[in-house]
Amino acid sequence: MSAPAVLVVSLLFAVPVFGQKHFDFNDNCRQAYREIIQLRLDEGGRLLAAEKKRDPDNLIPIFLDNYIDFFQLFFNEDPAEYQASKGRLEQRIASMAEGPESSPFNLFTRSVIHFQWAAIQIKFGDNWDAGWDFRRSSLQSKECAKKFPGFGPATMLSGTMQVVAGTIPDGYKWLSSLLGIRGSVSGGMQVLDHFLSSDDPWAELFRDETTFYYLYLQFYIQNKREEVFSFIRQHKLDVRNNYLYAYLYANLCINDQQSSLAEKIIAGRSHSPGYLDMPVWDLEMGYASLNHLEPGTVLYLERFLHRFKGRFYVKDALEKLSWYYYLKGDQAKADSLRGLVTQKGTAESDADRQALKDARSGKWPDKTLLESRLLSDGGYFEEALSALKGVSTSSFARPEEKCELAYRLGRIYDGLGRGDEAISAYLTTIKTGEYLKEYYAARAALQVGYIYEQRGDCSQAMAYFQKCLSLKDHEYKNSLDQRAKAGVARCKGE
Repeated sequence: MSAPAVLVVSLLFAVPVFGQKHFDFNDNCRQAYREIIQLRLDEGGRLLAAEKKRDPDNLIPIFLDNYIDFFQLFFNEDPAEYQASKGRLEQRIASMAEGPESSPFNLFTRSVIHFQWAAIQIKFGDNWDAGWDFRRSSLQSKECAKKFPGFGPATMLSGTMQVVAGTIPDGYKWLSSLLGIRGSVSGGMQVLDHFLSSDDPWAELFRDETTFYYLYLQFYIQNKREEVFSFIRQHKLDVRNNYLYAYLYANLCINDQQSSLAEKIIAGRSHSPGYLDMPVWDLEMGYASLNHLEPGTVLYLERFLHRFKGRFYVKDALEKLSWYYYLKGDQAKADSLRGLVTQKGTAESDADRQALKDARSGKWPDKTLLESRLLSDGGYFEEALSALKGVSTSSFARPEEKCELAYRLGRIYDGLGRGDEAISAYLTTIKTGEYLKEYYAARAALQVGYIYEQRGDCSQAMAYFQKCLSLKDHEYKNSLDQRAKAGVARCKGE
């Protein structure tokens, strides 16, 4: 038996030494972890409490407590809970450091805790602290992988962070340089792919969590959208009973212009008690409903806004709700909601920043273009095209509206698989919009890059990814640059 195999077996079947701090990922802890990953936090917490009573010196339950805090804070963003939980970070890190240094869990657990808190801190606007925790997590996962090369879980985070660091937008380069963060898209994805496909005994336990990271990165960074949905189907991911998978699938569907499927996934979740109560389900259903102008939009978005205690996507939700009333002809209600955009939530996400900008502009979008946009975003391409029937550039007075018409046509043709027509419309968008503040030209360049990349023409694809990056001072700059950078990296094989 090889040395790594001996290490894994010894870890799996180690007998805890009571009276000394140790890491024992036993059956009770494994079951608790599985429950927590499915977002059945109550049952996971109950199992952890029983394990703490049985073995007070086992550090794994303390480690898994952090998962519970992470999911609660990440999805629900309750400021009171955040303040109450902040002190637990250093306590848990100190507890993990008390474990034996001969165990890979000494470094691995600290790496995970820092990684999770970095994500939480971003949600609450503590970006500087998030950067340092991300760096600590990166260093610890690398050290763990180096010291314990047979311990696969260390690569779960190191691979993820490699990919993310490899696509940091120029707007945040100062931070990545300061913190010493370096990355590689292809290298990180290879690490994750190897862990998922390995026969490492730990890979089975951590498969759901790794799959979550892997599919998000495949979708947003690798732009392998068809492969992502094929993976979900082929591996028969349990999107009914595993809420983490349900959220993943529904969210990706909404961002892949599949609103109808997203609604079915959310509605088809198990309604058994014990799952984390998440207002975000209403936000997702609100988005999906709005894309087909369904009356449920009001119910879902109002319920989200009433129940959600966080700050992210509040402005965006208010704007989306205002659009519904605007298109239905209730201008007074639309104006009232737009006024709230300037008062509530935060402007830290691209979507929220855009909502605030729109509210301050005093301008409402053209109704025909807006209706076409929503239908296209939902995947209702034929209906979106019909909404533009009889419309031409002469129908609009403002340059940004003329540009948007070309962009909307490009997106619709793209969705219908009419690639050459899409490219033509996108090129018109770039020509008419490259000096505008709107995002249309940059996104059009990105989409042309995607089309050429799918056709295997990396030279043309890279040219348009670079064009996207070259456009300055437009909406969604950071997020579009990140996607374009990922495209350049893919074309270069980096």
